Amino acid sequence: MKFVYQVIVVFLLFAITYSTEAQVSGRVSSENSLPLEGVHILNQTSKSHAHSDQKGYFEIENTHKGDTLLITHVGFLPQLVQIQSSRSLNIYLQEKVFDLEEVYVSPRVDAINVLADFNIKTNPVNTSQEILRQVPGLIIGQHAGGGKAEQIFLRGFDIDHGTDISISVDGMPVNMVSHAHGQGYADLHFVIPETINQLNFGKGSYYANQGNLATAGYVELKTKDALTENQVKLEVGQFNSQRVLGMFQLVNGEKHKAYIASEYQLTDGPFDSPQNFIRLNIMAKYSGQTSSSDHLKVIGSIFSSQWDASGQVPQRAIDNGSIGRFGAIDDTEGGQTSRANFSVEHTKIISPSRFLTSNLYYSNYQFELYSNFTFFLDDPINGDQIRQKENRDLFGLSSEYNQSIHLGLFDGSISIGAGLRSDIVNNNELSHTKNRTIVLDSIQFGDIHEINAFSYANMSLESGKWVINPGFRFDRFDFNYTDALKPYQTQQTLKSIISPKLNILYNLSNQLQLYVKSGKGFHSNDTRLITGNINKNILPAAWGTDLGFISKPTQNLLINTALWYLYSEQEFVYVGDAGIVEPSGRSRRMGVDLSFRHQPTNWLFWNFDINYTVARAMDEPEDQNYIPLAPDLTAVSGINIIHPSGIYGGIRMRHIDDRPANEDNSIIAKGYTVIDGNFGHQWNHLDLSVNVQNLFDVEWNETQFATESRLKDELNAVEEIHFTPGTPFFLKGSLTYKF
Repeated sequence: MKFVYQVIVVFLLFAITYSTEAQVSGRVSSENSLPLEGVHILNQTSKSHAHSDQKGYFEIENTHKGDTLLITHVGFLPQLVQIQSSRSLNIYLQEKVFDLEEVYVSPRVDAINVLADFNIKTNPVNTSQEILRQVPGLIIGQHAGGGKAEQIFLRGFDIDHGTDISISVDGMPVNMVSHAHGQGYADLHFVIPETINQLNFGKGSYYANQGNLATAGYVELKTKDALTENQVKLEVGQFNSQRVLGMFQLVNGEKHKAYIASEYQLTDGPFDSPQNFIRLNIMAKYSGQTSSSDHLKVIGSIFSSQWDASGQVPQRAIDNGSIGRFGAIDDTEGGQTSRANFSVEHTKIISPSRFLTSNLYYSNYQFELYSNFTFFLDDPINGDQIRQKENRDLFGLSSEYNQSIHLGLFDGSISIGAGLRSDIVNNNELSHTKNRTIVLDSIQFGDIHEINAFSYANMSLESGKWVINPGFRFDRFDFNYTDALKPYQTQQTLKSIISPKLNILYNLSNQLQLYVKSGKGFHSNDTRLITGNINKNILPAAWGTDLGFISKPTQNLLINTALWYLYSEQEFVYVGDAGIVEPSGRSRRMGVDLSFRHQPTNWLFWNFDINYTVARAMDEPEDQNYIPLAPDLTAVSGINIIHPSGIYGGIRMRHIDDRPANEDNSIIAKGYTVIDGNFGHQWNHLDLSVNVQNLFDVEWNETQFATESRLKDELNAVEEIHFTPGTPFFLKGSLTYKF
């Protein structure tokens, strides 16, 4: 702790050092007065440049009266501003269709986020599932028809539902630690996709403000602060699929804005046993300027979902004709879940170069899931159905101080943050059940209280063509578990970890940036297992590095490629369906990421991402060291049009290669290639569109597992692929009225 405080003091001493060079400050906003982050400001005379911060503020050095500033931002018209005086500038940008010509390869650590900006602006998400697909190289799969959180694949990880990726929405964590169904469970279905304004992401463990679970990467979603117009949307599709969306402005003043959004969705899905799926989302958000230096955001939302499921089916049952691809061995699976969220964000503008942002959140979360993965393996009479259930209260608060700094030859910024997260989980349960109603046996039952206190410091120093970005993070965990199946005793474990980071960028020109990123991350294990001393490596570290570049060889082409390596001290494979842990030892992953974004005309857009990974366990003999379900090759591509006439549409492909389903690669999870498409036309107030999933109606397995199971009439168990079938040809139409 003494070391941590010493480093913070050193950073603060740096932060109060100012230069006396001529500078101009200002704030950049949209037409409806919302601050714009990441705006590029270029002095065309001195060639100095700057970027706006989270609140739209910027300072640009070596700028004098008479100089001309070029203001550019993705999705907005460029603007030229001539400096007339030293007074602070207020700049308002007008929205337009995404234009790749206006993208600069600029000296920013997170410059690759323009890849996600391109996806969001040219191909807006239509479902909650599609949100994560906007991250280059990230593949998802659903195995409960929309009821459960998605299975996630990234950089050679089968992340399951969130063990190695940190996900947040408006500063509130999505991942649930020590969850009834598995560590890091991240259910994004409480997000209404039309409210998403921005998606930030980072691959690897290189970011000081990202903590637990951020080993393969992180995803931050930000919702809109205000609506430009009201809208009502109706969607109707096959399989009794229906959805109603409403988004309405409540307040639309210059300083105060508020809106409400809601969606109601239902479907039976393509399965022989109807899913009876129902989801309800309601969200309200206020964003306002309570004084000239105080900004406030308040968000409240509720979400509930319930469904029936056909589960994962064994290949042999389909081969012998006992069920079809969309049949079920046990169609009594399913569940229900709900989440109520409340958060407050306050920003204090101390000066154009300094601000403090504080965030407070609370979430009440309910979860109940019924599954049957092994059928009659353990209980040949009643079957092997299990119930996983929990009731969670999630509290959190954090503050981050940001300041522009000038240190001799270096310009840059510093951020220092600290916070606390508390998860109180009552009646975390794993039980053996029958027909969702009869509890046959309690396997696990108890209360969890997990606390994570953290602090971090991050600095970005720029000099000439170089950017140096050191940082570090300190995390302290308090794990508590009361096992209700044993005589009363609260088990407790304390553990701390320090995670250093260092990123270096070299900007050869506005067309080429070279970078090396490095850092240490970690993922915690389930509290029930930590306090039981099943494995003493409580917070295993992951060390990684990226070596890559971002290039813009022509005005309309953007390329990003990276060679990367990640070493993990210990992989915890928590089998939540059986209440056990499988420590799988050390691992290493290495690979290459390649992304293209191309805009041949002002209305035609092309994206392409291909990712190759080699993932191996380090403590196993060769040919026994495969990491189950780790993908080695994934690819995503799409062509989209947004024509000035109002016509829009696109076609999108996603591919995942065959991959090992067990350690010796004797069981293969089959790969797939699926193509989706959409077409629509937008008039002044009306928008009519058609969306098609699986355009060519291919048979594909969305999620797959090597599972040992036994059917009712079988004498012996069989281990083979069990899978959830992917959606067949699925046609859906929508009509939107905007006013």
